[in-house]
Amino acid sequence: MHNLHNKSQPDRSKINMQEDFEVKYWTRQLGVSKAQLQAAVDKVGNAAAAVRKELAT
Repeated sequence: MHNLHNKSQPDRSKINMQEDFEVKYWTRQLGVSKAQLQAAVDKVGNAAAAVRKELAT
């Protein structure tokens, strides 16, 4: 049996710039603009830990 509840949970280890709700979540969580978030994702990839590290520098 499939657990449909878990299927709807977002993967917080990755940042999906194609989903507005994820962009809103991450810009609020990290205190950055969409452009800053996109630049960090472009530079280091979409792994949340790598983006956090990049934005902290």
